[in-house]
Amino acid sequence: MSVTRHLGTVVSPANLVTLSRLLLSPVLFAMVLAAEDRGGASWPAFLLGLALGASDYLDGVLARHRGIVSRWGAFLDPLADKVVVIGVAVCLVVVDRYGWLPVALLAVREGMITLYRLWFARRGLAVPARRSAKWKATVQSVALLLAVMPSLEDADVLIGVALWVAVAFTLVTGVQYLLDGSRSTSTTGA
Repeated sequence: MSVTRHLGTVVSPANLVTLSRLLLSPVLFAMVLAAEDRGGASWPAFLLGLALGASDYLDGVLARHRGIVSRWGAFLDPLADKVVVIGVAVCLVVVDRYGWLPVALLAVREGMITLYRLWFARRGLAVPARRSAKWKATVQSVALLLAVMPSLEDADVLIGVALWVAVAFTLVTGVQYLLDGSRSTSTTGA
């Protein structure tokens, strides 16, 4: 692969969108923390969170449109998703909007599955992303957006239910990845 072609896949439009999501995530964290007196809820946080969620969809569309799914993109996109989701969730714990238990479950699952997939990748095997993982990301995003939406500032039951639904999706997809991985090793003899 030539250097120019390699740079073209690293600096593709899709990867630039993903990088912008990573770079803007600390701004979102700061907005949530700055709205501590409102449980992290603010229109700027909601709108930036909505934009970051839309960028997750956009980078996929751009990658498919160009027909290029790069290793960088395959690494950066889920990393950006995890940084945004876990970062915002931790900020919501700090401002007393979320409890530690569901956020710890989210963070532990995301960390374990990332390490699990890296372990397979080092052996030349892949545990492909499932469609349910995209649904998980959507459900997580909706739960976070509801938590920072000012018009739902006092809707603690709805916010709690949305968070636990996201945790359930997160844990179920984690189990699916473990099962997929065990099938990969049994069919390859690894």
